Amino acid sequence: MLGLLRLTRATSTECSLPLLASTSSRSTSRVTTTSVISNRGFATQKPPQSSTDASKSPVATKGRNRRKGVITRRPNISLAQPKPWNRPVREGAIPAYDEALKYVYEDSQSIKSEMKEVGSKIEELRSTVDGTVNADELEDLEQRLSLLSIQSEINLPPVRWKFANGMGNMSKPIYRHLAEQRWRNDGPLDLVMERIYQMNVVPDILPSMHPSFDLRITFPEPPPKNVILRTRVRRRYKRVEPGVFLLAEQTRRPPLLYTSVFHPEIRYYTMFMIDPDVPNPEDNSFTSFLHWLQPNIPLSATSSSPLLPHPHTRYIAPHPQRGSPYHRYTILFLPNPVPTEKVTIPAISDAERLGFNLREFCATHGFNSSEGGAIHMWREVWDETVSQIYTHTLKLPEPRYGLPRHASVYDELKGKKKYTL
Repeated sequence: MLGLLRLTRATSTECSLPLLASTSSRSTSRVTTTSVISNRGFATQKPPQSSTDASKSPVATKGRNRRKGVITRRPNISLAQPKPWNRPVREGAIPAYDEALKYVYEDSQSIKSEMKEVGSKIEELRSTVDGTVNADELEDLEQRLSLLSIQSEINLPPVRWKFANGMGNMSKPIYRHLAEQRWRNDGPLDLVMERIYQMNVVPDILPSMHPSFDLRITFPEPPPKNVILRTRVRRRYKRVEPGVFLLAEQTRRPPLLYTSVFHPEIRYYTMFMIDPDVPNPEDNSFTSFLHWLQPNIPLSATSSSPLLPHPHTRYIAPHPQRGSPYHRYTILFLPNPVPTEKVTIPAISDAERLGFNLREFCATHGFNSSEGGAIHMWREVWDETVSQIYTHTLKLPEPRYGLPRHASVYDELKGKKKYTL
């Protein structure tokens, strides 16, 4: 019994030695070892440290030692930070996936071999001895060659990966085809066509419209409700959905225009910005106002965005008149009569903006809206900012419209005194 008691006392003494050593190390430097608690909670022995090393050691910080400069999330994939496609599973893990991938690559190789045959036929037609080339046959073969080049790569996983992550090269037919299919099938084209027909932009401005490329516009976000923050907060540009309502303060400056064009060659377009809802009290109807005109804008699949139109007819901010219903502000891109050539259009003066007739303008200069282009629109109503536009930009007295006032039987009595002796 006495031996067991001595053993228990010795064990407890040995267990308390690290704690005593750690306590005494705070007050004296004679202790040779200290106990250090690691991040996992286990006691470890720290080698002795001389006075010279102690002076060089950094000051201990409170709390946990957090690693700085560590990326907490994966960076976005882009052309500046590309990332190649990798197999989602290792080879042999799913045999069905391996067979499907093998079939996709074999099909691509077979289509590419067919492309070589079509290419050789095109060279034979172009190198005829007598110089007579069947134009229709040559055009059919070129269209087939373009279709085969798309079919040979459309199912390849690396191609789909690059396009989905914004790394597609728009100079290649496959990426132009995928971009156009996404625009036509995923909703953007349907949305803009729905809005312009439901709100009667067509046929009020033009008899028909058949867009051939995507047009997106951005305006600054609405100002904060706090008046103090309006001059201290920098507002970001946000994408505008077709048909939404915007404030006059948001559209005081020109919008940023972004396009997704699907033809590789450069073609010229003319841009119009029109308001078809300006009241015309003389005819008891509405007339149009030209806000912006920029001819000969070169566009192709590799054009940079946003567009920077050259100055031709300056931009005038939307100014819906007081008392009128909402205004439909429309931006149109129409192809030039000869898409590969520039057109000469005189600048429109400020006096000629009111009453601008786009139909007559297109008939005079040869524009045709059914041959392609792009369209976008939004709506606005009057607010206090419009009065500032009339005062500082237009420098005109602000008109005021509304329904005529009904005659009252008391109008004659309102001008007389109420109490007379």
